Amino acid sequence: MDVIDNSQIDYVASDNKVTLNAVKVRLATEKDLNSIYEVACSVGYEEKDANQGFLMDNYTEKPIYYRNFFKKQITSLEHFYVAEDEGEIVGFTMAYTKKDWLRENPNWICDISWNPEFDIDQIDDFILVDKIAVMAENTSQGIGSILHNHMLECLKNKGIRHIFQEVIVSPTPNFASLAFKHKQDFTLAGVRYEEYNKEVYTDLIYYKSI
Repeated sequence: MDVIDNSQIDYVASDNKVTLNAVKVRLATEKDLNSIYEVACSVGYEEKDANQGFLMDNYTEKPIYYRNFFKKQITSLEHFYVAEDEGEIVGFTMAYTKKDWLRENPNWICDISWNPEFDIDQIDDFILVDKIAVMAENTSQGIGSILHNHMLECLKNKGIRHIFQEVIVSPTPNFASLAFKHKQDFTLAGVRYEEYNKEVYTDLIYYKSI
């Protein structure tokens, strides 16, 4: 394990409503499973609010299935991080290597209508950030940025320089996620359509070089 994976990042929130004294980012372990699931449920349920960040799935619907899903990802993914404040998990991010992502989504590259100014053939390795989630009561405190920046340092340490992330814009646009991509200097690389729960979803594909 690289030393950077055990680094701690201190953060003092400026919002008077919630004070986070010392947010620490580390690799997720199986002991974090229930807390990770609680974070997912707090922002991933049936109703989607375009003005509040959300996860696409309804995690409250099938708790056993989703707990097993997160358990598998914790043990198999190289880049699954949690943010904790005084021992409480307040957010997480999980990302796939190119190999892992294309194993589960073999047609992903072909399914995307790439921006003509973006040359996917020039990228031989990448990370796909699948989820960044923060406990609903702790949103707008900068935790997502702390998780993201910590992961960037870990990726740089491993020599990985290319990141992709998807954002849903239909049927319900995720405005919070779009704002986050702008804040983190991602560029629009393409668009794809996927069927989920008998609906067609439109996903924007964002790219960042580090």
